[in-house]
Amino acid sequence: MVETVRTLPALRAALAGFKRENRRVALVPTMGNLHDGHLGLVKMARRHADVCITSIFVNPTQFGPGEDFDSYPRTLEADVEALAGVGCDLVWQPAIKTMYPLGESFMVRVPQNLAGQLCGRSRPGHFDGVASVVLRLFSQVQPDVAVFGEKDFQQLLIIRRMVQDLSLPVEIAGAPIARTPDGLAMSSRNAYLTDAERRAAPRLYAELSSTAQALAAGGDFELLKEAAWARLAAAGFRPDYLEWRNARDLGEPADNLPARLFVAAWLGRARLIDNVPVAVFEVSGVPG
Repeated sequence: MVETVRTLPALRAALAGFKRENRRVALVPTMGNLHDGHLGLVKMARRHADVCITSIFVNPTQFGPGEDFDSYPRTLEADVEALAGVGCDLVWQPAIKTMYPLGESFMVRVPQNLAGQLCGRSRPGHFDGVASVVLRLFSQVQPDVAVFGEKDFQQLLIIRRMVQDLSLPVEIAGAPIARTPDGLAMSSRNAYLTDAERRAAPRLYAELSSTAQALAAGGDFELLKEAAWARLAAAGFRPDYLEWRNARDLGEPADNLPARLFVAAWLGRARLIDNVPVAVFEVSGVPG
């Protein structure tokens, strides 16, 4: 069983041992309720470092009013067992009081051009909470490298920008999206889906992929978006957004910049997100 530490003195003692041995340390931040996608991040971390630390902390500051902080699944025992099977060396499980020791916490403010669109548009303050907890984790663990999944691409880009802006000595590695055999992006919130919703859920990736292919072939984005929206709504989804953005700063697509198509939609209780690259270098439409 992998060792779990819950206090800063215990974490620092373990880190001191790793540093004495000149071992390169990787961090995989999670909120627990781990699935194969998370475990893939750990495997990737082991390829980048000698030691892998996985944090498990359900961060209250990234949940808005009425969101699922209280009901978010907490499965620590199963998580630790799964982490032991993929080579995790240490689990860091801080309490809320450890992570936010002051009554009035210092918080990171993410620039609005990054945080005020896509997921941030419907979840105001979410990325401030994400950046704040990640900065705390970097301060506590002091990793050489940290691994994040590309499913949360906006989050990954924001963390990379924060590291650059604050001159933090940590390398950020992005891992490809882990999918089930039918294409659904793996997510802890997939557990909220009913059996019928789970059968419908892969439609999101199918529509995203077909729209990206049509866009790369020169299709008009607004027409493609309208058609995809209608098909998703007919399949039981409540769309949040479908956006075409460049992958550098989430601005409008531009010639010779990598681009991605982003989607978020509700299916029952679950808010599903996904994204795919768009192989287009001559912009032919205007993002909505």
